[in-house]
Amino acid sequence: MNIDMIRAAALRLQGHARRTPLLNSPFIDQIAGRRVWIKPECLQHTGSFKFRGAWSALSALDAETRSKGVIAFSSGNHAQGVALAAAQHGVPSVIIMPADAPALKLANTRALGAEVVTYDRATQDRDAIGDRLAAERGLTLIKPFDEPLVIAGQGTVGLEIAEDANVQGIETADVLVCCGGGGLTSGIALALEADAPGLRVRPAEPEGFDDVKRSLATGAIQRNAQTSGNICDAIITPAPGHITFPIMHRLCGPGLAVSEDEALQAVAQAFLRLKLVAEPGGAVALAAALSRRDEIEGDDVIVVISGGNVDAVMFARALETLA
Repeated sequence: MNIDMIRAAALRLQGHARRTPLLNSPFIDQIAGRRVWIKPECLQHTGSFKFRGAWSALSALDAETRSKGVIAFSSGNHAQGVALAAAQHGVPSVIIMPADAPALKLANTRALGAEVVTYDRATQDRDAIGDRLAAERGLTLIKPFDEPLVIAGQGTVGLEIAEDANVQGIETADVLVCCGGGGLTSGIALALEADAPGLRVRPAEPEGFDDVKRSLATGAIQRNAQTSGNICDAIITPAPGHITFPIMHRLCGPGLAVSEDEALQAVAQAFLRLKLVAEPGGAVALAAALSRRDEIEGDDVIVVISGGNVDAVMFARALETLA
């Protein structure tokens, strides 16, 4: 992985991905005790940053390979990103999703033209299912995070942060990133290393599923004891990737972890103050900015809201925290 791959992905994404802005709210600033700049990737195509990595990977395949179709594993956001990128390239996609994935994400993935194959997390091996289908149909696997071309696409978020921070005169700041396997986090870190070295990435995760935070603290990959049972489903993975972790270990500051209640409160504040719809997993970085203020230094903090694919029941639950 290197900055040249990210810059090449940015060229391939021109005219396809949305460039999301840096937003600010004085009300959010007051809660956080500093200026908070929010990068709303919940406004990206399919409602999350995942479209960037999916388009980056598909657009880099040779035409013959791509024409046979692609396959991906995902609980929802990567699924939708790959489904849309495949549809826009005019090629088939198969997405293997857990049967307990949010209904909205399952429905949206099908609506985007993908063939959805569900599995039971507890009793079935998704890798075995994927290997069989890929071999039978000649499909190319698009990994959700531990894949250089995907990381390169996610890194374009960092290029945009660097440019917009420069416009705002922000030379030093922590950049809080919602983190699962580390594709977005490591991609942004590489981009900022090159274009804004005064900005330091810090991964944010749900409490009890903070494998990246623990991995950074120990210097070795740590695993989560379980991979379900938290409302921040979008960013729960077994462990950081073998490609992403060395990048994060070299470039990132200490991790941050927040509770489910804090994530819900962040969802509510994003809606109330910025009119943004975030999902709990996509709001953990904002939650960290609002509730872990003593663990952050400086006058500015930059926050990535990574996704907004929340169903109505969960969103209503978040809004109830405002009562």
